[in-house]
Amino acid sequence: MKTSTLLFTLAVLLMGCKDRVKEKPNKEPKETTYTEQYRPQFHFSPPEKWMNDPNGLVYNQGVYHLFYQYYPDDIVWGPMHWGHATSKDMVHWEHKPIALYPDERGLIFSGSAVVDKNNTSGFSNNGEAPLVAIFTYHSMEGEKAGRTDFQTQGIAYSLDNGETWTKYEGNPVIGNNGIKDFRDPKVFWHKDSQKWILTLVAGDHAKFYASKNLKDWEHLSDFGKTQGAHGGVWECPDLFRLPVEGTDEEKWVLIISINPGAPNGGSGTQYFIGDFDGQKFTSDQKEPKWLDYGTDNYAGITYNNTPNDERIFIGWMSNWDYARNTPTQKWRSAMTVPRELSLKKMGDDIVLTNYPLKQLEVLTSHVLAENVQMGSGASDTLVVDGLNQSQIELETASKNFTLIFKNDLDETLELTMDANNNTFIVDRTKSGSVDFQSEFGNKKHFMPMGMLNDGTHKIKILLDWSSIEVFMNEGVYVMTEQLFPTEPYNTLIVQNGSDESEIRLESIKHMESVW
Repeated sequence: MKTSTLLFTLAVLLMGCKDRVKEKPNKEPKETTYTEQYRPQFHFSPPEKWMNDPNGLVYNQGVYHLFYQYYPDDIVWGPMHWGHATSKDMVHWEHKPIALYPDERGLIFSGSAVVDKNNTSGFSNNGEAPLVAIFTYHSMEGEKAGRTDFQTQGIAYSLDNGETWTKYEGNPVIGNNGIKDFRDPKVFWHKDSQKWILTLVAGDHAKFYASKNLKDWEHLSDFGKTQGAHGGVWECPDLFRLPVEGTDEEKWVLIISINPGAPNGGSGTQYFIGDFDGQKFTSDQKEPKWLDYGTDNYAGITYNNTPNDERIFIGWMSNWDYARNTPTQKWRSAMTVPRELSLKKMGDDIVLTNYPLKQLEVLTSHVLAENVQMGSGASDTLVVDGLNQSQIELETASKNFTLIFKNDLDETLELTMDANNNTFIVDRTKSGSVDFQSEFGNKKHFMPMGMLNDGTHKIKILLDWSSIEVFMNEGVYVMTEQLFPTEPYNTLIVQNGSDESEIRLESIKHMESVW
């Protein structure tokens, strides 16, 4: 389709959209919060101040809890608390008071939470199922004194579904015999052994523990000193079992975040496929596998106790290379959209896919463009108001194309499929504000596409005010990147470098704000 014809078509579509918008009831004016420059509109971010890792992801009594590393006094990292938000649909969030504060044992670093349905901990006296949080205590005094035992593991419990918390008087429940980086406990109930299993990280490997009551822990085994990527410290582990789609097989997955050492620099998340027998995790995986090849998906973990046993993942949408310097003023950092994790057979290999939850579709409102067919070897330009807050879906057999997002200041973000090198590339070097830190905008980011077979490929893109998430083939290939355009992108240029394959833009849909 030629540009002139396409623009006319889009103009008609946009006129129709405006009519539909007029028919909607008037909304109350927004508060100034969540309208600031760069503020994400359909990703979770705190009302103000600093946020990093998601913590304590758990579902209970109709409520999804999101706890997170939080410093309530500044927009740079400081003494860590557990911030708290809740949701009933994993789309809209309600902010809650701070759940856990630092105390005489230390700051409250990352961890997890479980529903103790059988009251194994004994914290409940009236039949309630306690929520139990497991977290790392970080003693700043111990660190400053040069000790190596300044990180220990503590627990706290809630008898009112997370509204209030009491720390266990017997903390710490796991001491430290001299391991400098000893943190981020993730706990789940292992039915086969009828025990709680805890995974934490110790610098360059993972450690597994077992308990019958969440208070007394026995060390079981270690994993990873000679496997996986080791360019930096291991963090935020998560161990869980998933079925392999289309088979009768189940496998265990171990997620490990690493900083630095990710494929495109700084922070990233690797995973291992293997088996767990209640004592040891084993994997014959030789090379690192990455959950996301973008630079802004880190420290993610999954929900415990989901209603239909879904494995729902949320990551921190930033990178320690520049997290403290991003150009926001009132708050700093956001989370990825919630994603469902699955195992898929790809030839002789098994890969972990991650894809946005279906319920996010409720945010798509009016259609900005629909069913645009672009021929082979062609280039089309779409001028779309509201492009900066949209869901974009396309399919193509072409393995050689470029998508250029552009605003009136000629700031550009480029996504390229390079057929010659079988690589997908994100170029944000001219995407807007990029000079706040040297590592942010100084290079392109690459994702190898070694398993991209011939045939039609589907691409879903979620573009918010300050991020882009790209999902190819239902989450087999994923890239998550922060962006800070000075003005919203309002133009999409599609360049098809293939003389044999067409590109079909299924739709561009506006995403409503969740705030």
